[in-house]
This record gives sequence, C-alpha cells and structure tokens, in this order.
Amino acid sequence: MLSLRMNELPTNDQPRERLARLGAGALSDAELLAILMRVGVSGTNVLQLAQQLLSDYGGWLGLQRAEYNDLCRRAGIGASKAASIKAALEIGRRLARISVDERFPIRSPADVAALLMVEMSHLDQEHLRTVLLDTKNRVQQISTIYIGSLNSATIRIGEVFKDAVRRNSAAIIVVHNHPSGEATPSPEDIQVTRQLVAAGRLLDIEVLDHLIIGRGHYVSLRERGLGFE
Repeated sequence: MLSLRMNELPTNDQPRERLARLGAGALSDAELLAILMRVGVSGTNVLQLAQQLLSDYGGWLGLQRAEYNDLCRRAGIGASKAASIKAALEIGRRLARISVDERFPIRSPADVAALLMVEMSHLDQEHLRTVLLDTKNRVQQISTIYIGSLNSATIRIGEVFKDAVRRNSAAIIVVHNHPSGEATPSPEDIQVTRQLVAAGRLLDIEVLDHLIIGRGHYVSLRERGLGFE
C-alpha cells in the first residue's frame, strides 16, 4: 500500500487546508497532530508520523502522560515538536477543567458528559467521581472518590458524600467510567445507585443522576429509570 507524504497530497486534502475549509472539527486526530508537528518540517511524512505516535501512545491521553524527554527522543520529533505537542495538550486539559465560576448550570446529563467524557472515556482504570452542585445546580467541585474496580462491597457511602457534606452541597451527580469502552450499566452499577440515592435522602443531598461513561458515549441511569425507582 502506497503512503503519500503530506506535501504530496493534493493541496485541498492537506490538513491545514481542510481545517480552513471545513473547520477543525472535521479533522481526524492524526491530522490535528500533524498540524502541530508540521512547522519547520520539509519532506517528512508528518501525517504518517502522527498516526504512529497516536497508535504507540494509545491516543491523546497517552501523549498527555508521555514524558517530554521521551517524545524528544522519538525519531522525527525533537525538542520543538515535542514542546508543541505537550503545550497543546496542556491547553486542552486546562480548557476541560476551566474554572467552575465560568461554568454554566448543569441542566442535563449531556452537560455533565461535556465536562468529563473527554478525559474519563480514555482512562484505563475505573474512576468514580462526584460532581457537587449548589442550590442553582452550579458546579461547586468535581471530586475523585475511587480508582479501581468498583462494586457495592468496596464503595463506602460516607466517602462518596464526604465532600458534598463539607461543601454543604444541595445535590450530587455520580459519574464513573467503564475502561472496556462499553457504557451498559451492570447489576452492580444499579445496586450502587440505589444505595447512593437512599443515603442521599437521609443526608438531604439529592443524587440527581449516575452517569456511566464509555468510549465516546455515556448512559444516564436516571434517564433509563435504573436505581431511581
């Protein structure tokens, strides 16, 4: 199979031109990464290199975790392109965790997913987080409660609500990911949800929802009527 260098692609098919014509959202991950690495490069198959990097590091999250010096040692990268990659990924991380004062109120499960799905859908372990809300459903804090395999035997209800009690939160939304990429709720997920909803009633802290995040999609247990009977 022939592989074209990026400067051998028809002009309209090169990543920069496609971005200008179609917008950044139309580009693949490899094309976006290739644009970051393109400056100052001549005759190098940057698109192929970008695809290889994403494959070797397991996507954006792996690149974000990669050491700067490790990237510098990669053939075809060097200090300048490694710095561009790390800087761009840090900008993305900061945008994803923008100050809670600038966040809009949570009005739907989609709002919660927009805050957390980019990061949590690529985690290689289960994480359970709580989104703490005030009386106007504005985000007060996002807390990581557990990392690892989650089930009703290992989750301590007091830990889930500890930060919410401290912040005098009116409500919480529970979120956890499935590293398999499949967001279908398990019987354990439903059982944990029932326990958390019951505990919330006792503490006068409403559990508004429990979201399960898969690879690029999510499930709201409240929308499905699971655990909120």
